Amino acid sequence: MIKVHKLTFNPFQENTYILSDETNECVIIDPGCYDRSEQVYLKSYIEENGLKPVKLLNTHCHIDHVLGNYFVSKEWDLELGMHEADLVTLHNIPNYAELYGFGGYQISPDPTYYINEGDKVTFGNSTLEVLFGPGHAPGHIAFYSLEDDFIINGDILFQGSFGRTDLPGGNFQILKDTIVNKMFNLPESMTVFTGHGPETKIGYEKMTNPILHMNL
Repeated sequence: MIKVHKLTFNPFQENTYILSDETNECVIIDPGCYDRSEQVYLKSYIEENGLKPVKLLNTHCHIDHVLGNYFVSKEWDLELGMHEADLVTLHNIPNYAELYGFGGYQISPDPTYYINEGDKVTFGNSTLEVLFGPGHAPGHIAFYSLEDDFIINGDILFQGSFGRTDLPGGNFQILKDTIVNKMFNLPESMTVFTGHGPETKIGYEKMTNPILHMNL
């Protein structure tokens, strides 16, 4: 069984996820730790729980989700996995990091492999499936487990809301299609772990999310 642990970092209050199972192997998804105290907090959680990081993954590459990529990759000698369509998003960060107050941004390593819809991401005794969900970012992906009934969905869907589409590479209609035709086809009982804020349920969002009644 996969255990999902959430850590919230940086001024954007971004949710970083550590997924582990009974083998104590773990994957780190969207490390948003920026300053030294946040890096120490992440490392302490891993060490205190006897975890062994084996994968570094990004749902997408906006700055708030990758601030800790460099630290995590160096600390545990991990290669980065992400979708190829978000490489331009990753490479654009140094052009605006200082404007967002992140003058000390440590440039993320490039990915050494790409992850696509239908791929299986394995660690320990566990397997995550991959959903391609563009709209908020061109190469946005999500990681889910039907067996454990959850999805790490980044900034696709939020509790009562959805990802913004006014950033470069964003597209409202594509995001709506992702949510209505992909996310809402997942089991209604599935827990959605979001990139910001609290988790929600697929069934609840199918009934209440405002994107259902919006068009541009």
